[in-house]
Amino acid sequence: MTASAWTDDRIGRLKTLWLAGQTAEQIARDLANGITRSAVLGKVHRMGLSAGRSGRPPKRLDAGPKPSRVAPTRSLADRPIDARPVVATEHGLATVLSVRRCQCRWPFGEPGAADFSLCGQPVTRGAFCASHAAVAYRPAADTPRTLDRLARLN
Repeated sequence: MTASAWTDDRIGRLKTLWLAGQTAEQIARDLANGITRSAVLGKVHRMGLSAGRSGRPPKRLDAGPKPSRVAPTRSLADRPIDARPVVATEHGLATVLSVRRCQCRWPFGEPGAADFSLCGQPVTRGAFCASHAAVAYRPAADTPRTLDRLARLN
């Protein structure tokens, strides 16, 4: 039988620190020697100490209220429609095997064809370069008026 890392002294220290509001990570650092955050949380749960404390540690009193930053909302109908075509090239700079995380993955050609390639330009949004992201990521239409404007009915 192996000896438990939870001695009576450590259990007493755990209770004291937990009820004082310390986090499991702070308690694990204090107890050290093989006691992890997960071990602390498991012991707290098994001892039933978690019922006596709220889920979140109390907020620091020295932190003032954060200023609220509310972005101005504009309807899609108020936004200008970008009718510029995306500059299309015949062939990309990368292949499926050579494309890197920071390169555009816009496909050129049919996936099974020998001349299939990917754009390969530097990524600016998501998985695409600026010109391909403008095509790939469209804002959702929010009103029938917006749809009419996009269809150029107004």
